[in-house]
Amino acid sequence: MTSGTFITFEGPDGAGKTTIIRMVAEQFTNVLLTREPGGIDIAEQIRNVILAKENTAMDPRTEALLYAAARRQHLIEKVKPALAEGKLVLCDRFVDSSLAYQGYARGLGIDEVWAINQFAIEKMMPEFTIYFDIEPELGLQRINKNKGREINRLDLEDLEFHQKVRQGYQLLMDRFPTRIIRIDASGSVNEVYKQTIELIENKLAKK
Repeated sequence: MTSGTFITFEGPDGAGKTTIIRMVAEQFTNVLLTREPGGIDIAEQIRNVILAKENTAMDPRTEALLYAAARRQHLIEKVKPALAEGKLVLCDRFVDSSLAYQGYARGLGIDEVWAINQFAIEKMMPEFTIYFDIEPELGLQRINKNKGREINRLDLEDLEFHQKVRQGYQLLMDRFPTRIIRIDASGSVNEVYKQTIELIENKLAKK
């Protein structure tokens, strides 16, 4: 049994979740801030393969399997040990990303990608997930304006793909209404941060 708290952060590209999660992490002690795909050496190597802009020939199923493989290693090597130590684990993306991006936007099927990931995570799910919602057009505008941001293969997908990603997340909110909590990410960084920190503090107070 884990004694820590596992919180994941989701959202379409350009929603600003990575900025917010870093700000949130600064407000807590005994916290682990990590990301997917990545977080540990093996998973970061897999991340480089998945997101490399030149890997345009990658099959959607290959993509989904690579994400699941990176997730498994990250969970076993980093997340579970941190939770066992009683840490607050804040993870930038988790299973829901695969369901929205590969399951829905790539057309592989949410249930099919869910099955792949159940093998990888063995029913290990976050206590709750914060979903930063934003119109794809605005998200892509933010990406283009942020010159210091990593531009990866998924960022280069067309608008229709990013619209499908958002639709996928909306389906997930319907499927997991008690776990996934929506925050409007179209406001300023400070506005979104304030909503996020209040939500987390309220949840932790009830634990």
